Amino acid sequence: MVRVVILGQGFVASIFASGLEKVKAGKMEPYGVPMADELPIKIREVEIVGSYDVDASKVGKDLYDVVRRYDPEAPESLKGITVRKGIHLRSLRNLPIKATGLDDEMTLKEAVEHLIGEWKELKPDVFVNVCTTEAFHMFQSREELEKAIEEDDREKLTATQVYVYAAAKYAKEVGGAAFVNAIPTLIANSPVFVELAKESNLVVFGDDGATGATPLTADVLSHLAQRNRYVLDVAQFNIGGNNDFLALTDKERNKSKEFTKSSIVKDLLGYDAPHYIKPTGFLEPLSDKKFIAMHIEYVSFNGAHDELVITGRINDSPALAGLLVDLVRLGKMAVEKKEFGTVYDVNAFYMKNPGPNERPNIPRIIAHEKARMWAGLEPKWL
Repeated sequence: MVRVVILGQGFVASIFASGLEKVKAGKMEPYGVPMADELPIKIREVEIVGSYDVDASKVGKDLYDVVRRYDPEAPESLKGITVRKGIHLRSLRNLPIKATGLDDEMTLKEAVEHLIGEWKELKPDVFVNVCTTEAFHMFQSREELEKAIEEDDREKLTATQVYVYAAAKYAKEVGGAAFVNAIPTLIANSPVFVELAKESNLVVFGDDGATGATPLTADVLSHLAQRNRYVLDVAQFNIGGNNDFLALTDKERNKSKEFTKSSIVKDLLGYDAPHYIKPTGFLEPLSDKKFIAMHIEYVSFNGAHDELVITGRINDSPALAGLLVDLVRLGKMAVEKKEFGTVYDVNAFYMKNPGPNERPNIPRIIAHEKARMWAGLEPKWL
């Protein structure tokens, strides 16, 4: 059994919860789950045991009722789980949402202890972080991180960083846990948090789930690099209408997202071709179905100039939610293997900015094989 706690009960988390239960009930095929039926831990063994949010309209509500806001066909098996109060630390600023969090009632140190107490009752194996994209500070040492917690430094810390700190303390007490960081805040790419995870029996996957246009761009750039075509420039953008895109209208949040999306260019090509890769706007009528566009200009043999132009409409949240079904099972496997810290072979396929920070993006087909072999599966394409 894989016991899961969700951090941030928004669109992605709700589609994850709904789709997971439908697959378990045999009402839906697990399309969009890369290793759906292949892992030794089966999808039916995944159980959501807790959920946290800071939207005042969700906290205290039944998970089934919250999920129904995003999927009217939410399974009734989600009834009986209460959405608990989490930490916001300004994560909902500039959004039309009333925030309520533990940090409104107590210090961050007290909030950490409060969470650990609840988690000891819930007994999660894996935490899934799908909070709203944050603007974050990169900690340079463990001492700086612990001082920020101790001194209740709310300007320096984000909700994700506090959640990871609490998860590490919980993991150390119970003997092991995993934290899936599906947003751009650098955790698996932070030497401070990776060191903390190693010492605390915590596995960290991250950072920022690789969905939509970014893995497609990576595949195209790999294709061009393998054929020694010289890329002159890359333009890729997407526009969406969900709350994450609304949050990304904040310049500092967008900057953190742009970093994880842009890191692929130099890693895959070997040179930093001029590029513009980032979310560019919010258009409410698009809702969760984002518009993506990509333009790549490159030089081929005999100086020929070619161009690729790709457009698409992609349901944003299901693309990430399907990956989470794998990641929670892989997280449990990593804990059983005692591979504490971060696991590049998993991150390289599932994350836009795979940790640890000294490891590059690689072609997704190679990353897929590495992830499969790490999981003990036969290679598909080698």
